[in-house]
Amino acid sequence: MKLVSAIIKPFKLDDVRESLSEIGVQGITVTEVKGFGRQKGHTELYRGAEYVVDFLPKVKIEIAISDELVDPVIEAITKAANTGKIGDGKIFITPLEQAIRIRTGETGTEAI
Repeated sequence: MKLVSAIIKPFKLDDVRESLSEIGVQGITVTEVKGFGRQKGHTELYRGAEYVVDFLPKVKIEIAISDELVDPVIEAITKAANTGKIGDGKIFITPLEQAIRIRTGETGTEAI
């Protein structure tokens, strides 16, 4: 099992969700986060004062999947979240040792 974490632009969330649904991903967790990479942030004007926005709004998606779904999930997220501009995001894949469904007690891939 793997845990796929993707940081994407907020307006791409619906596209990514639909793309994942098409390949059979049943559940995702979404968190609103802030951060920056090469994008570095930007300056904005508010009531005549200029200020720096260091952390940009992003969305973090987490998906627990079986090993055979890793490549299709990466492809689905990459295609749906790509705008071709800086700040499109990143995808991280980490090993997932165990998953347990609290309601039924199912473990492993049956739990996800």
